[in-house]
Amino acid sequence: MKLGIFYELQLPRPWNSDSELKLFQNSLEQVELADRLGFDYVWAVEHHFLEEYAHSSAPEVFLAACSQRAKRIRLGHGVVLMPPGYNHPARVAERIATLDLVSNGRVDFGTGESSSEAELGGFGIPRGDKRAMWQEALEATCRMMSEEPFLGYEGTHFRMPVRNVVPKPVQKPHPPVWVACSRRETILLAARLGLGALSFTFMSPDEARQWAADYYATLETEAQPIAAAVNPNLAIVTGFMCDRDPARARNAAEEGLRFFAYALGHYYLFGRHEPARTDIWSNYRANPLSLPIIDGATSCVGTPDQVRASLRAFEDAGIDQVVLVSQAGNNRHEDICASLELLAREVMPEFKERDAERARARAERIALISERAMRRKPAPKIPANAPTTIQAGALP
Repeated sequence: MKLGIFYELQLPRPWNSDSELKLFQNSLEQVELADRLGFDYVWAVEHHFLEEYAHSSAPEVFLAACSQRAKRIRLGHGVVLMPPGYNHPARVAERIATLDLVSNGRVDFGTGESSSEAELGGFGIPRGDKRAMWQEALEATCRMMSEEPFLGYEGTHFRMPVRNVVPKPVQKPHPPVWVACSRRETILLAARLGLGALSFTFMSPDEARQWAADYYATLETEAQPIAAAVNPNLAIVTGFMCDRDPARARNAAEEGLRFFAYALGHYYLFGRHEPARTDIWSNYRANPLSLPIIDGATSCVGTPDQVRASLRAFEDAGIDQVVLVSQAGNNRHEDICASLELLAREVMPEFKERDAERARARAERIALISERAMRRKPAPKIPANAPTTIQAGALP
């Protein structure tokens, strides 16, 4: 089972003139440390306008910086918002390929459709069209990275003529593709489209076991890949803090993860937001959540032995990657680094050893599933009689 770390780049108010600078520099130091310690992935989200909750609006830039400071860890672009109103598919293909080149082939391409009204409304994207927009843009983007030239696309929400989109990525036919999931319905959609499922639902090992069984059963029998290759992987996100003193671990994690949940609810469920005016941190402190955000079933918070037990339970449930959230709320940089170091020293080695054995054991089965799925892949939507020559325009 792989282990990753996760960044929303959270920054609760109040802010100073250098607050964002410290946030980004501390996060880069954490990624550099995680790389040295042997963590497998760093994931960075794309969100817009979500003050305090996520200041990660240009994750491709953050991950490019990571690529030069960290030499081994894989870079999870988790996720690119795919409706063309956010990102034109050709620009996505260009950025992913460039990031793959500067990182020497370490990119994973996470995708999503977005759901907050702050973002959808800010970019003028109709909520009812976002799933169809995501699917059209994803299909086209994967073809742009693997076709030479890209033979064009004509859909309902996106159209583009023949062009050779450059550069091309190091990984062939393109980096592994994922989709963000928060419900069983989306997990099954990921499997049907041959995509890795990146789940942002904090779940127990029992729930994870059922999701993994559903995902792999659907992948094996129903997958019709949307990309040029299958990515058979299921990853889950969970809260994390590790310390020899269980109370200290819990205290270090609890407020950050509670703020994480509160700010998420503010933007997606119950909040009324006035840009640059609403103080989510103050509102949270006045109305703290009473939910059991931290418990042994759905988080990896505690002593090395407690975290080991939680990770083993997710491993036994069939999860391929656990992505750990500790950069949340006002969690301190020093605590995050110490937690990563303790986990790497006392817990990670056994999972590294078993991951190598597990990879060998599953390789033949996964290869067969992928081969059968690719036989079911639909033909690409290539426009008929599309012109293949571009007439140069006159210089001004």
